[in-house]
Amino acid sequence: MRVAILGATSHIAKSLILEFHKTGECELYLFARSLNSVQSFLESIGAANSLLIKIKSFSEFSDNDYEAVINCVGIGNKATLANEFSSIFNITEMFDDLVLTYLQKHQQTYYINFSSGAAYGVDFSVPVDVTSQSKFNLNSIADSEYYGIAKINSEAKHRVFKQLNIIDLRVFGYFSRFIDLNDKYLLSDIINCLKNNLVFVTGPGTIVRDFVHPQDLFSLIKACLKVNQINDVFDVYSARPATKFEIIDHFVLHHGLKYSVETSYVALNVTGAKDCYYSNNFKASSIGYEPKFSSMDGIKEEIKFLL
Repeated sequence: MRVAILGATSHIAKSLILEFHKTGECELYLFARSLNSVQSFLESIGAANSLLIKIKSFSEFSDNDYEAVINCVGIGNKATLANEFSSIFNITEMFDDLVLTYLQKHQQTYYINFSSGAAYGVDFSVPVDVTSQSKFNLNSIADSEYYGIAKINSEAKHRVFKQLNIIDLRVFGYFSRFIDLNDKYLLSDIINCLKNNLVFVTGPGTIVRDFVHPQDLFSLIKACLKVNQINDVFDVYSARPATKFEIIDHFVLHHGLKYSVETSYVALNVTGAKDCYYSNNFKASSIGYEPKFSSMDGIKEEIKFLL
């Protein structure tokens, strides 16, 4: 199978490339703005000389035939996202249209697009499920809603093309050895504190996060590619989510993390506060997806490569 991966330097893309490389079953075409960065990454995982991997510029995308296209392009860094709200729509639409134009001529190709749990809106006081509806403040759209609106717009456009194989995967949380430690997320902050012998500061409130294991995400993608005809969206979930203090306690016990709870602490929530940011919508089980790993399983395994 020939698989194109757009945004090959992104966090999720790197994990997928590693999983594909380990199986040796697919020919990969990797697309990114910085081809040198892709080459450096391949060298770091021992795949630089693989005959099954080709590095390409986006201008070459339409020059090849693919059985599957995986779109990992996006803005994942909170600080970048906060300063480039207008780019959310431009980047999402530009690369999505690139693939949709390709699909008009290659209608048997599978298109897997990474969406986000943010498509549900900004109310995560409880986890979402199959009955949840997307909620945005239509008459006074806040900055924190732009990202989710861009994602739901993309999903809606995909459902129109019912004859095409298009799958949107809503990711709520993801952690791997390839995380960018410059990102301002819970786990990157904890790791930076450990590396620099700093005290991790957090607020008293609890939050729940669901970090899908790289192997489980890979198994979900393989499950999607086995369906004969499909145009659908699935929430991505692990075997079990984890609370903030469950994660902190693990790092205290096993890695010597020092932390402080401060009532005045305010987290950077570019896409809105999310107390229970995970899904109980298990529709992906209908295509054979059964996650083997919990959020803590993934954290414990992947952290070995970072510390």
